[in-house]
Amino acid sequence: MERRSFLKQAGAGLAAGAAAAPALAADLPTIKWRLASGFPKTVDAIFGAGETVAKRVAAATGGKFQISLFAAGEIVPTPGVLDAVKDGTVELGHAASYWYIGKDPALAFDTAIPFGLNSRQQNAWLMSGGGLELLREFFKEYNIHNIPCGNTGTQMGGWFRKEIKSLDDLKGLKFRIGGFAGQVLARLGVVPQQIPPADIYPSLEKGTIDAAEWVAPYDDLKLGFSKVAKYYYYPGFWEGGAQLSLYVNAKKFAELPKEYQAILEDACAFANAEMQARYDARNPHALKQLIAAGTQLRPFPSDMMAAAYKVTHELYEETAAKNPKFKKIYDHWKKFRDEQLQWFAVAENRFDNFMQATRHGGGAKGK
Repeated sequence: MERRSFLKQAGAGLAAGAAAAPALAADLPTIKWRLASGFPKTVDAIFGAGETVAKRVAAATGGKFQISLFAAGEIVPTPGVLDAVKDGTVELGHAASYWYIGKDPALAFDTAIPFGLNSRQQNAWLMSGGGLELLREFFKEYNIHNIPCGNTGTQMGGWFRKEIKSLDDLKGLKFRIGGFAGQVLARLGVVPQQIPPADIYPSLEKGTIDAAEWVAPYDDLKLGFSKVAKYYYYPGFWEGGAQLSLYVNAKKFAELPKEYQAILEDACAFANAEMQARYDARNPHALKQLIAAGTQLRPFPSDMMAAAYKVTHELYEETAAKNPKFKKIYDHWKKFRDEQLQWFAVAENRFDNFMQATRHGGGAKGK
C-alpha cells in the first residue's frame, strides 16, 4: 500500500511538473537579438557555431528567445564586431579576440598566443583554471560578457609560394597573419599583412603577398589556396588552440532572465565542443585530398621554430613590463601552461607518440 501510495503521489508530481513547465515558459519574455559574426558563411565550421547557438537557444526556449545571425560584412564588418557589441549596435558578436590587440594586447589571451595552450588546455584554463574569471574582469571595460564559443585546435602554418628552408628565407616575406604572431614574425624579418578572408586568395594569386595562413585543411581546401601556393607548412605555432568567443553586450546580458542566461551559456558550451569535433573529423580527409592534388606538405625548419620561440618570450616580457593588465593575465596563464606541459608529457604525449610510432611500424620499439 505504501509503495502504491508513493507511486501515485510521484505520478501526480510529474504531471504537475509537466503542467508547470509551459506556465513557466509563458512567464518569460519574447526576445529577438542580432548576432554579428566576424566570419563568412564559406567557413562553415566556424560560422556554424553561431548557427548552433541560435538554434539551440530557440529550441530550449520554445522560440521565445530568437537570435538572427549575420555573416561578416552584412551588418558589421569583421574589424568592427567587438565595438558593435560594446556600443550596443548589436547584442551579440562572434569573433576571434586577437583580431583586436591594437586596443590591448591582453585580448589575445581570449583566442591564442604563440607557443601557448592547445585546445584542451585552453578549455581547462578557462573552465576550471581561473582563466575565464580573469578575462571577464578584463572584458568589463569593453561592456562585454565573453563566452567561449568554439575552438579550431592547432592550426596549420599556412600556404607559401616558395619553400622556407631556413630562417633566412623569412627575410622580407609578405605574410598574411594576425594577432601576436605578426609581431613575433616581424622580429624575424617577415612583413605581416592584415588581409580579410575574402581577399586572401586573390592576394596570393597576384603575388601581392608571398604567404598566408587561415585555419586548417578543411577550410583551406574549400578556399582553394592550393591553386595559388604550392607549399603547406605546419604547425601554426601561434595558434595551438585557437578559441572563438561569443561577445554579449554586458548590459543586455544582465537584463536577461536567469533562465535565458543559462541557456545561452549552455548553447555556447555545445558549440565550443562541436566546432573542435567538426575540424577533427574533417581535416584528415581534406589533407589527403590536398596532397593527392599536388600540395607539398612541409614542417617549419627547426631553426625558425627555435628563433620564433625565443623572440616570442622576449615580446611577452616586454609587453608585461609595460602593460599591467597584460601582466596580470600573463603571469597566471604562464604558470598554468607550464604545469600543463609537465602533465601532458607524462601521459598524453607518451601515448600519442607511441601511437604515431605504431602507425609507422615502430610500435614494438617504442614500448
